[in-house]
Amino acid sequence: MAATKSKAAKKGAPLLGKYELGRLLGRGTFAKVYHARSLAPGADPVAVKVLDKPDLAAAGAGMATRVLREVAAMRRLRHPNVLRLHEVLATRSKVYLVMELAPGGDLLSRLASLPSRRLPEHAAQRVFLQLVSALIYCHARGVSHRDVKPQNVLLDAHGNLKVSDFGLAALPDSLRDDGRLHTACGTPAFAAPEVLRRKAYDGAKADAWSCGVILFVLLAGHLPFDDSNIADMCRKAHRREYALPRWVSQPARRLVSRLLDPNPATRLAVAELATHPWFKRSLSLDSQLGSLLGGQPERELAFQAPPPLNAFDIISMSPGLDLSGLFGESKRRREKRFVTTASPERTVERLGQAGAKLGYFMVGKKGVERLPLGGLSGLVAMSMEMSEVSPSMMLVELRLEGGDDGDGGAEEFGWEELRAELGDDVVMAWHG
Repeated sequence: MAATKSKAAKKGAPLLGKYELGRLLGRGTFAKVYHARSLAPGADPVAVKVLDKPDLAAAGAGMATRVLREVAAMRRLRHPNVLRLHEVLATRSKVYLVMELAPGGDLLSRLASLPSRRLPEHAAQRVFLQLVSALIYCHARGVSHRDVKPQNVLLDAHGNLKVSDFGLAALPDSLRDDGRLHTACGTPAFAAPEVLRRKAYDGAKADAWSCGVILFVLLAGHLPFDDSNIADMCRKAHRREYALPRWVSQPARRLVSRLLDPNPATRLAVAELATHPWFKRSLSLDSQLGSLLGGQPERELAFQAPPPLNAFDIISMSPGLDLSGLFGESKRRREKRFVTTASPERTVERLGQAGAKLGYFMVGKKGVERLPLGGLSGLVAMSMEMSEVSPSMMLVELRLEGGDDGDGGAEEFGWEELRAELGDDVVMAWHG
């Protein structure tokens, strides 16, 4: 009976009264992924991963554990650059994972379709920033992916990244008493040396190595270490026997070198990637500051004093004179203000720390230093502008930039989480 139901579902009959399965998108050893249409009015199409229970049981407890781990990891992750798990359905013989649809295919296929098999550096920056944003978010929630590779990075219809396949992910309960992971897993060409050598390791630092391999592939069009003999590949990795093409910029070379560091203790962490000078060269919404960075990409900008407010500016910001309601809910969802007595440097630092934890990146306006720290789908960044109310008091204006005013990105943004992260040590009062 279960087999009849499964066959009917593949022909387009409703799956448990909720989804209509369509064409096959891909298949693995134990699963098939289908394009599906939700029967709910106005719902977006989805992807349904179909797993056969008898096949999973025959493969041993490890395969069933992998599925449970994937579900547990994806359920705790809701980030624009992480493939979303909508729900899990099951019959007596099948398990159905209903997930976000990524019609753009995987990153490896996209690169393979290019004549050079690589991306221009500015495009590689955009792709890599989204990957970093997703992993910063995952690590902050105790999830290490452990199999970061282009095949597991999908693309949506707009070319935005979606990190997928959390079957090898490590959750906090995976750590041993020493606070480390001990299971050797992943794809050898992308796995960190300490993982391949079956040593205890930090999952986040292992993901950082995989990011370095992906960045190398994006810039060069081929793997840095590619050998069928894993022992030889480990030796090459420890000796850093790789060569980037001459067209790769010096900031990018330095970033690759910091990531492909065989010593995990000195390897650059994923959370530190956002402030690397390579990103500061191009992730700019302010053309004036962008031109300064373009001319001297490695120079740190000095913090410029915010402009003072006049009396009219202060009065116009009074809640009683707030006219944003005339422009609909969108503006209120996108903009927030708070008053602080903290120094500009301290305020920038705390906002940067909050961005790293919450998974967005930040840019400044009018000469204020910018801190790129990740991304939110449909939103280019959160911009910040600071104005001096008095010598000891600043007004900080935050705005979600990019996307359409009617999109869901601003509506989903966690303003309350940001308030909690900043706390009373920075914020004296929120406007309105």
